[in-house]
Amino acid sequence: MGEGFLIDTSAVIKYLTEVFSDKAVAVMDKALKSEYKISFVTQIELLVFKTTVYSDIQIREQFVEATDIVYVNKGVIDKAIYIRRETNIQLPDAIIAASAMHYEHTLISTNDRDFVKVIPLGLKYLNPEKNIEE
Repeated sequence: MGEGFLIDTSAVIKYLTEVFSDKAVAVMDKALKSEYKISFVTQIELLVFKTTVYSDIQIREQFVEATDIVYVNKGVIDKAIYIRRETNIQLPDAIIAASAMHYEHTLISTNDRDFVKVIPLGLKYLNPEKNIEE
């Protein structure tokens, strides 16, 4: 694994709502005890995600407040453009993948459909549900 982890929205939500298997929770717990961050995209997605349960909102806000946020810079922008051109994944996912690559972090997500396309471009990727690391 890389020097740290960048955790995508899908993994954060599944972790916070306790829908992961015990094996996936163990993977997430390990990541959360090391150096981990989220992208500003994930921050936005977590805080605008609609829910009718007030405690869900509070849990997400507490998670974001306790987490380092990765913002965009020229290196991330350049990588996001490259990823988007090469894979045609959605721009928010390209920014998240670019952030992980730029900071040499392993991306933790359950979004295999998009992020496995970026592995050939240099993305280190881990799906805690499958416990697969590329």
